[in-house]
Amino acid sequence: GVMGEYEPKIEVHFPYTVTAARGTTVKMECFALGNPVPTISWRKVNGHNPSKARLRKSQAVLEIPNVQLEDAGMYECKAENSRGRNVFRGQLQVYTYPHWVEKLNDTQLDSGDQLRWECKATGKPRPTYRWLKNGVPLWPQSRIEMVNGVLMIHSVNLSDAGMYQCLAENKYGTIYASAELKILASAPTFPLNQLRKTIVVTKGQEVVIECKPQASPKPTITWKKGDKALRESKRITILPHGSLRILNASKSDEGRYLCQGVNVFGSAEIIASVSVKEPTRIELTPKKIELTVGESIVLSCKALHDSTLDVTFYWTLNGQPIDFEKEGGHFESIKAQASSADLMIRNILLMHAGRYGCRVQTAADTVSDETELLVRGPPGPPGVVIVEEITDTTATLSWSPGADNHSPISLYNLQARSPFSLGWQTVKTVPDVISGDMESAMAVELNPWVEYEFRVVATNKIGTGDPSAPSRVIRTNEAVPKTPPANVSGRSGRRHELVIAWEPVSEEFQNGEGFGYIVAFRPNGTRGWKEKMVTSSDASKFIYRDESVPPLTPFEVKVGVYNNKGDGPFSPIVVICSAEGEPTAAPIDVKATSLSVSEILVAWKHIKESLGRPQGFEVGYWKDMEQEEAAEKVKTEGNESSILLTGLEGNTLYHLTVRAYNAAGYGPPSTAVRAATKKSPPSQPPSNIMWIQDGSHVSLGWEPVRPLANESDVMGYKVLFRQEGQSNSQVIETQKTSAVVLLPDVGVYIIEVCAVSEGGDGTASPQIRVPSFSGGKVTSAQSTLHVLSTSSSSVTLLLALMVPSTSW
Repeated sequence: GVMGEYEPKIEVHFPYTVTAARGTTVKMECFALGNPVPTISWRKVNGHNPSKARLRKSQAVLEIPNVQLEDAGMYECKAENSRGRNVFRGQLQVYTYPHWVEKLNDTQLDSGDQLRWECKATGKPRPTYRWLKNGVPLWPQSRIEMVNGVLMIHSVNLSDAGMYQCLAENKYGTIYASAELKILASAPTFPLNQLRKTIVVTKGQEVVIECKPQASPKPTITWKKGDKALRESKRITILPHGSLRILNASKSDEGRYLCQGVNVFGSAEIIASVSVKEPTRIELTPKKIELTVGESIVLSCKALHDSTLDVTFYWTLNGQPIDFEKEGGHFESIKAQASSADLMIRNILLMHAGRYGCRVQTAADTVSDETELLVRGPPGPPGVVIVEEITDTTATLSWSPGADNHSPISLYNLQARSPFSLGWQTVKTVPDVISGDMESAMAVELNPWVEYEFRVVATNKIGTGDPSAPSRVIRTNEAVPKTPPANVSGRSGRRHELVIAWEPVSEEFQNGEGFGYIVAFRPNGTRGWKEKMVTSSDASKFIYRDESVPPLTPFEVKVGVYNNKGDGPFSPIVVICSAEGEPTAAPIDVKATSLSVSEILVAWKHIKESLGRPQGFEVGYWKDMEQEEAAEKVKTEGNESSILLTGLEGNTLYHLTVRAYNAAGYGPPSTAVRAATKKSPPSQPPSNIMWIQDGSHVSLGWEPVRPLANESDVMGYKVLFRQEGQSNSQVIETQKTSAVVLLPDVGVYIIEVCAVSEGGDGTASPQIRVPSFSGGKVTSAQSTLHVLSTSSSSVTLLLALMVPSTSW
């Protein structure tokens, strides 16, 4: 061959046996020399390479991650070149730690029982088992067997109690499971509830006397009746767990029974006394009852029972106890004597029908009896109403009968409801009377094109029941309208207008879509009608305008109806006159007079007109500086010829016009007149008021008021006085700045002074309070000068003014 070439030789390889724990990563290596450089391939001899296996380092290393038991086996690496090949094989063994499949449970046994415990674990190699008791190895003995993880101890005793451990091990690990064994060893004892018993039964019943003592090991049971051992028979047997059963009890079974339990640790006993009574019998009357709603009944329950037993009565309805509190006073339980009870049912309802039971309970037995109660009442609601067929004025309906509540249905009533009806109304039907055996009928005389719902009510001898559920909403078919509008009449309008008004036809009577009015009219005594269509169903008026029609011309008028189905009837003919029109003349002789700072009186005259008679007048007024468009307006009604304007601004020039109006509109305005309101009254009050009192006379004086430039001139003064607590003042007017006031009655008076001007009264002075003494004149020595001062003017000057000329 070629110089230096040689076949592969495997220099380094994995061991003949590779062991690995399950779940770890295994690496196996093959390194070969050769020329040319050999290629290395791997295979598992019996099977496929694991799919998760990876080749590393130019295929020299086979790596198996997360190795599992199924990956174990013989693996081969092969080195190959053009000169030949070489192979190495080795075994992969996968082991697992022991793992529990079945563990031990704590156990307690009666002494003498057998123990069997099993331990089960998996592992590779398969684990072996060992046992420890209280930490010390356990070996097979006469009573103790150990086979493949099963421990058996025959006839256990107290010495076997303790903590046991089972060990499962293979060469890779050991696992432990522990459990405690308790041995029960006790003399027989009885629970308290079994110790002394009195059993009361009636003849023929079965008696079971329990005897279940707690003991370890299980006790031997023996029974005595009185002092003698009990003899078993077909009728009297001791059951496997020790209790005594007596079938078909009779008087001969009465007496004292003793049960004894015995084991190696001791004994115990219980006593039971049995008494056998006569069985209770019961009678519930009446047996089958039929009642009508609202009636009342008494059910009577009598018990025949052993005289030594007490009885208790219980009432049920359809198997459920009757709750006397809840039943709203319909039920009452009446205890008549010791051996009987009555159930009173008042004002019975349908829901009270059913099976009534009386149950009687004694210490020995329970017996019951039942009676059936049937309640007749008005019918239940019929089944849902179905609309079978619909026309413009009829609807064919069907329904299913409801419960007749034990009284045959005699007749049905049909009711309808629409958006226009006040709730449900009985409707006319065909046939006129719907007998109780019918399940369909036709509602007639309905309005076309109206949405209706229908329902049915059933009646029997006892009364009328609840209505059925309503049918679906259904609309009757369209038809030509039948109802013309009512109250056709005239209204006032403008000149040359004929205004025709009517009451619109309610939607209930429009009978279809596309509803409107046909207005027909003609001058009195002519032949042909003029017709106009009004397409709005809500319309209530039509205006016909014709310049050639003189005012107050009489017309014959009628208004008809139509819809998409055709034309309906006209209303009766009425006579209506064309409008007289709005006023034509303006008021004359308009005068405006200023009365005060805020008032102007406006007066006018009106020329009588034959047409366009006014209903009233409107006055417009605006300030000198404003436009006429901004005018305020005030209306009068009727034929008044003046009005007082109030709330105006003081010292202001106003322009005013007057015009007449009626329902047809406004007449032309008068020519504008002008008037100015007065200046406002003085704002300053009279000052430095002084007074002297002489009995019931009070002399006052004050300084004159000087008005400002934009205020009215002072024309004089007012002195106002009133008794305290009164609202009406008396007034003295004077041109001077002094006055004398006579106070007529005893009491305190309040006095004020104010200036009088063209623009009204000025601001009042502060109030003065003066007491008045009737009778005796106050002498000069007692007279006092009072000053209500706002400035320091000389008093003496005013004093001279104030002193009246009468002698003091």
